[in-house]
Amino acid sequence: MSNDFENYNFEDIGVEYDTEDSINEATEEVENKLWVKLEKVGKKISFAKDLIALFHYLVDNSVSWHRKTIVAGALIYFVVPFDAIPDLAPLFGYMDDLGVITATLKFLGSELIPYYDS
Repeated sequence: MSNDFENYNFEDIGVEYDTEDSINEATEEVENKLWVKLEKVGKKISFAKDLIALFHYLVDNSVSWHRKTIVAGALIYFVVPFDAIPDLAPLFGYMDDLGVITATLKFLGSELIPYYDS
């Protein structure tokens, strides 16, 4: 059985979001992978609408890149093929993803509300 973890290029994650350019690269990474992953698992997870709102926030030009850094990190954590609990684990595979997304939602608070209608 092939392991996505072994074949993943960690440099593609863009873990240092210290410039606007690095956020733009992270946004491209998310945009390339988010819709594919949501198509596969969107009906299995209860927080798909939150992921979409976070994506709309991430691509909004009126949001400063400083605010986007935490969102980029959370969405990249969701889309990469490895994380603390493998997504293939029945029932528990998305618990860590949910924790990261929930923390991000709590951090943004009401600032994110308009992005649910986008």
